[in-house]
Amino acid sequence: MSNKYYQTGEQRAALVGSLFGALAPHYDLINDLQSLGLHRRWKQLLASMAEVQPGQKALDLCCGTGDIAFALHRAGAEVVGLDFSPAMLAVARERARQWPAAPGRPGPRFMAGDAMRIPFETCSFDIVTIGYGLRNLESWEGGLEEMARVARPGGRLLALDFGKPEGRLWRRVFFFYLRRVAPLLGRLFCRESAALAYIYESLRAYPAQGEVAEKMAKLGCREVRVRNLLGGAMSIHLGVRREEGRSQGGEW
Repeated sequence: MSNKYYQTGEQRAALVGSLFGALAPHYDLINDLQSLGLHRRWKQLLASMAEVQPGQKALDLCCGTGDIAFALHRAGAEVVGLDFSPAMLAVARERARQWPAAPGRPGPRFMAGDAMRIPFETCSFDIVTIGYGLRNLESWEGGLEEMARVARPGGRLLALDFGKPEGRLWRRVFFFYLRRVAPLLGRLFCRESAALAYIYESLRAYPAQGEVAEKMAKLGCREVRVRNLLGGAMSIHLGVRREEGRSQGGEW
């Protein structure tokens, strides 16, 4: 791989942390420009698919600036957002300070942590989500395993990320955009094209729709399904943790 932010192995986390530290000040604006604002609709769709019941506990991994966490809170959940980027968390916490309070329910709480080693007990959450983060982990399989571990029996696991369109022509157009156009935004906002050229490099190594769904099923999730968006350029994976064993509510 030629991108300076993309490497496999032990250096992966440090490089991704450096990348998102550089992106944080303009992250939301870049996402709006790249997707023409559609990313907000996709995150809200993920929150809708979570089917939040009032008072349920939700964990949003790789929470970034907090879009999904705020959407889950708006739907009625008590939410923790977890991210390992101090710069991203600073933006999320500033947004949380301005977030309107909900009677009898705490606002979203944002904390530092590693999605590969989630600092909560087994069976702690009713909903576990990750948006544009699974692809960036040292091991996407390990990330899903951790999501399943902290989900309660019957809990919902959801993952939103870039996908790989099945149509040959659309895939070529989409990959051309990621290779040639997205890096221009990186150069404009971060003074280097590598910041957003990273998306294409990381997507090349990411299995996207099929294998992620298969992994969810192997973990024992039921009702596994994939919701393709924008012709498969994006996708939301959903799985429900099998209901066996006893729930062990975690500490907050």
